Amino acid sequence: MSSTRQDAWSQDDDLLLAEVVLRHLREGRTQLQAFEEVGKSLSRTASACGFRWNSSVRKQYQSDIETAKKVWKQLKSQPTLPEPASLPSESATSLYSQEEKENGEITFQATICFLNELYKKTELSKQGDKEKIKELEKKTYELVVENEKLEKKFKSMEEDYRILIDIMERARKMITLQDRDHDQKAKFQMAKNGNLERVE
Repeated sequence: MSSTRQDAWSQDDDLLLAEVVLRHLREGRTQLQAFEEVGKSLSRTASACGFRWNSSVRKQYQSDIETAKKVWKQLKSQPTLPEPASLPSESATSLYSQEEKENGEITFQATICFLNELYKKTELSKQGDKEKIKELEKKTYELVVENEKLEKKFKSMEEDYRILIDIMERARKMITLQDRDHDQKAKFQMAKNGNLERVE
């Protein structure tokens, strides 16, 4: 039994999820069935697929969702119609003639148009990812440079601190030695009142 994946979703995973969900909508089946099918294909749970669809992928396919629902309504109202071969986008459906819409057929030209649009969406998504990667690389470089500056500043301050401690230690030793020397040279004599007085 294969383990359930919990890694990040790739563009291919998102595309498969969208294709399966849209196909289920066109066929009048539930999204839950689509999530279960995708889950089996990607070794993920149906819940994970549903969460991914609702949180991220769904908004990218709003027009396609509406078109899929329209296709299902047409099929439902005309059960004798053959099922469309592929999902057309709204701009692709505008290429249909009235006769083709009524017959439920999809032209070769409309299919090509749909595939071109899908390709453009994928390319735009890739381009956006490349720009994000470049921005992150630039930020990383800036942070590395800033980190190096801070490390140099820290080392300099650490060195200054050591020098200051060394100076203070020397000063303390000098004061201690002077006090000892001063105490050793001190002379006392008896005063007239009987007390000891220090003789300078």
